[in-house]
Amino acid sequence: MAGVSLKCGDCGTLLKSVEEAQEHAELTKHTDFSESTEAVLNLVCSTCGKPCRSKTESDLHTKRTGHTEFSDKTSETAKPITLEVPKNQSSADVDMVDASTTGEPEEMAVPDVDSKLLEELESMGFSKERSTRALHFSGNSSLEAAANWIVEHEDDEDIDQLPLVSVKSKAESSKPSLTPEERKAKAQELKERARKKKEEEEKRMEREREKERIRIGKELLEAKRMEEENERKRIIALRKAEKEEERRAREKIRAKLEEDKAERRRKLGLPAEDPTAPKPSAPPVVEEKKSSLPIRPATKSEQMRECLRSLKQSNKDDDAKVKTAFNTLLTYIKNAATKPEEEKFRKIRLSNAAFQDRVGKLEGGIKFLELCGFEKVEGGEFLFLARDKIDRAVLNQAGTELNSAINNPFFGVL
Repeated sequence: MAGVSLKCGDCGTLLKSVEEAQEHAELTKHTDFSESTEAVLNLVCSTCGKPCRSKTESDLHTKRTGHTEFSDKTSETAKPITLEVPKNQSSADVDMVDASTTGEPEEMAVPDVDSKLLEELESMGFSKERSTRALHFSGNSSLEAAANWIVEHEDDEDIDQLPLVSVKSKAESSKPSLTPEERKAKAQELKERARKKKEEEEKRMEREREKERIRIGKELLEAKRMEEENERKRIIALRKAEKEEERRAREKIRAKLEEDKAERRRKLGLPAEDPTAPKPSAPPVVEEKKSSLPIRPATKSEQMRECLRSLKQSNKDDDAKVKTAFNTLLTYIKNAATKPEEEKFRKIRLSNAAFQDRVGKLEGGIKFLELCGFEKVEGGEFLFLARDKIDRAVLNQAGTELNSAINNPFFGVL
């Protein structure tokens, strides 16, 4: 099968013609090219008609424009490629015009090849026809290039036929098509063209990268805004719950005061208050709308608050004991936060009578310390806060919750 592209052996790039291979060589300094039966891709965008020569280029076009449908026209554009040295275009055109106008058959002849390379190939066991064909289509470049060509094209039907070229082309091929100065100028022109093409491609890629950076930045800002909005709603809901708890506590205290007042009137022998007497109406209870926020697990701060609430409610008849427990816990937390280098402030003996009386026997006391980072060690004999596990943020939260429990008279009433 005849080759339809040139493949760079250094980087694997597929090229459509000898001219593209020359430009690639000038740009990259690669010199290892061989004929390939793999066609250069021609993926045409069905929306805008832009041709793409690789899957990477089509993916980039999709990312930039959103167009996703491409038509594979590789087979339509794939043409057999020849490795013959390009002739002067004007003279070739003249020859074609002459041949077409005269209608006479053009005389053909076997092209000249390197005789030394031909002898070496024949000594390797290849026939003269196969060797001559390989040297001709590999450009008489080297023995290795000719051998590789034979290996790649050994299944071609005409592999054992001598190549034929026009006698006129054969005569012209012996003459240099370009002078050294012209070749130098042509090479410089190709370099300049490749440089400009590379600069334009780099600018285009930089614009694409900048657009991508802007898009990612917008998405990050939007995600941050949504996170802040959800946190704001959560805080508002938490504050409403705290206010509702305080309102219920006040109503319960008001009811208790009314009971005490009625009891005192009874003991003093005074008549009971007329229940039919008009009383100031209580403000209407506005039913709060259920939050549409997703259910969130309790934070460590909320768990600490629940421990302190349990401690107070389980000892609601002994305010002094509750206050002593809160102050003792606050002392432990303060010492651990301000003097972390001293182990004695980070280690508590559970069997200590004073600790058991103030905190240990009360519901939620030990759990509160564990939430602050204390762990049971030595078979459960001690509560210990490791130096490397001290979290000042957690200790500060614990201190805040303890101060709120101590100073808020309505804390844990319900």
